[in-house]
Amino acid sequence: MMIDTSVSLAFSVYENPGVYALLIGSGVSRAAQIPTGWEVTLDLVKRVAALQGVDEQTDWAEWHRTNYGKDPSYSDLLDQLAQTPDERRSILHSYIEPTPADFAEGKKIPTKAHHAIARLVQAGFVRIIITTNFDRLLENALREVGVEPVVVKSDDDLKGVVPLIHGKCFIVKVHGDYLDTRIRNTETELSSYSTDLNAFINRIIDEHGLIICGWSGDWDPALKAAITRAPNRRYPLFWASRGKPSEGAAALIAQRGGRTIPIDTADTFFEKLERSVSLQVETQRSNPRSIELLVAGAKKYLSKSEFRIQLNDLIAEETRQLIGGTEGEGFDASGNLTPDIFAKRIGRYEASSEPLVRILSILGRWGDGKEFDIAIELIGRFARQGSGSGLVILLGLKSYPAVLLFYGYALGLLKAKRFSDLYRLFSAPLYNSSINENEPLVRMLFLGAWKGASEAGWWKSLPGFDRRKTALSDHLHDIFKAWSKDIVIEADELTLLYEEFEFLAAIAYITLEEKDLGSLKERGKPDGYGRSFVWAPTGRVGWDSETRRVVLNGFAEPARQKAILAAGFAHNSSEFWDETLAQLGRLYDGMRF
Repeated sequence: MMIDTSVSLAFSVYENPGVYALLIGSGVSRAAQIPTGWEVTLDLVKRVAALQGVDEQTDWAEWHRTNYGKDPSYSDLLDQLAQTPDERRSILHSYIEPTPADFAEGKKIPTKAHHAIARLVQAGFVRIIITTNFDRLLENALREVGVEPVVVKSDDDLKGVVPLIHGKCFIVKVHGDYLDTRIRNTETELSSYSTDLNAFINRIIDEHGLIICGWSGDWDPALKAAITRAPNRRYPLFWASRGKPSEGAAALIAQRGGRTIPIDTADTFFEKLERSVSLQVETQRSNPRSIELLVAGAKKYLSKSEFRIQLNDLIAEETRQLIGGTEGEGFDASGNLTPDIFAKRIGRYEASSEPLVRILSILGRWGDGKEFDIAIELIGRFARQGSGSGLVILLGLKSYPAVLLFYGYALGLLKAKRFSDLYRLFSAPLYNSSINENEPLVRMLFLGAWKGASEAGWWKSLPGFDRRKTALSDHLHDIFKAWSKDIVIEADELTLLYEEFEFLAAIAYITLEEKDLGSLKERGKPDGYGRSFVWAPTGRVGWDSETRRVVLNGFAEPARQKAILAAGFAHNSSEFWDETLAQLGRLYDGMRF
């Protein structure tokens, strides 16, 4: 499985705060309807020509060369149109500064991309921004979040600039600032930088990774040269591109060994990057090494009976950590809910639950049955969460740790072929506050039976899951694929184990609902809706026909089927088993459409 490049970037930015510098071009300000320096220059050419009675031209730059023998110059044109700095600022205000009408229409103000970048800077993940833009949208966005940037727009600014290690944020405006008439825009002006500016940019590119967006790479020879000559490759280059990169961009990407990220707009790119990075912050994921040490300790304590006390202490401590990590601020059930908030909430539950879930998986895989009561107590403890008032989906999510613990322990039991304990787990009584009585665990925490799945649309709101038929099941599959190395040798093995679990859970669900073969057949008759099966919660095994065939072939093996039936599945009846498989088959067939 290839990890999406945007995911790799978000992970790298999170793990290496301050290491990446941004290089942003006019494409980032395009949504604000701010013209580029060249567009301003050509418009000034047009305005000068209009004063001379010149008609409309198809190419104003060529007209200027023909009539004046040189490329149009921003500074020269301003000198012709205005005599004082105040006059020049008045001219430039019309291009850059928003009028009341612009404010009302959302023009010439910081875009979503600028605000996302500002949040990344505020959180300490980005410190240096090189830009070819001469507007001040980025500075405005930064000040809105309380960050005062060090702005380098000319050689004069370099003379007193603080060292890179001491500033919270640097903006290097290689084309200058719109209120400074020394702005660079012609080919000659862009062909080289001063010695001091070259040295400053060289250091930035040498010591940082680069995230490029909104810059074509076709112009700015001096900037391209700076990127090309950087001697080191400490950190990678990521180039966010709308469509196929230009020839200039492609050459730079190849020369630097960079990676391309296809994007729709600069707004969506930076918002997604900021959201992905902040999600990792929100989850407050434990250090992977710490989790591995916990898992190693659990394996050691499980190996010998004299370590039972230490094992119990370890579980107790991780239980306290999970309780503390999933209660209090950020876990209330009221307020507005958005896909972003939902994803962050899910991530925080998973990050807090991972250590204990993996320990429980190990107990299932290598335990001897003495741990069963501990597992049920743990699952039950977190399954009782979710009472009170608030949004149904958020109340349901409060018992999400119980779902994760249930799946982890069950997968370990299944891997160990502990079918009797697996059926005991499915049928273990849990208190259901909705009906004020106990119900089998499988009818409380398995897929659609779990109240956290009551509004499935929220699980489809997770990034990349909008078109999934079984979004919750698919998400849990992906989570346990990442957490499965304690109980399986290869990650791909987890898919088969996971779908075997889903199949057996569905069979247990029906077994615990239908007391005998007669009632099963009666309820499975065709009804007025065209259904001819008894319903059970269904996950990815329902549509993954290829893996399901492998699962069924494994269940058909005589010794294995005998062990499963002896555990209590299908009431220890091969006829009940066959009828259940037939009805589930009809249920799953309906998922193809």
